[in-house]
Amino acid sequence: MALPPFQRFVDRHGVAVRRFLAASVGPTDADDVLQETMIAALRAYPTLPASTDLRAWVFTIANRKAIDLHRARARRAVPVATVPEPLPAFAGAGTGPPVPEEPELWSAVRRLPPKMRAAVTLRFAVELSHAEIGTVLGCSEEAARRSLHEGLKRLREGWDR
Repeated sequence: MALPPFQRFVDRHGVAVRRFLAASVGPTDADDVLQETMIAALRAYPTLPASTDLRAWVFTIANRKAIDLHRARARRAVPVATVPEPLPAFAGAGTGPPVPEEPELWSAVRRLPPKMRAAVTLRFAVELSHAEIGTVLGCSEEAARRSLHEGLKRLREGWDR
């Protein structure tokens, strides 16, 4: 069985990937990361074996692009009017300030470590199964289940405070 035309692939998976990215990187950056994801997918599409699980494959690309954005945010300089005193070495760790108009929950999800963040967003924004999450993250179903559990545990701990 041959792969479907790329446009049919985008039509079938694009909305779910966009939903995942909006939850993972925020609605402001989701369209840019979606575009990067689809460009990367288009470049690799002709070389894929026909037996490839296209849904898991495109979510793997989207997850990696989301991680790239989170890393870029952490490195990004923030302009200020006056330079404050030097901060301790641990200050500034994180993925940047949440966008004010976003719900608090998704802002908290974006502050989770990469595997936990991906597991939570893939499960609740896209409704992938534990096995599918494992495929996207490149780990076993059990490890995906554990990442999801640990991510939810951290979110609950932060919410109860």
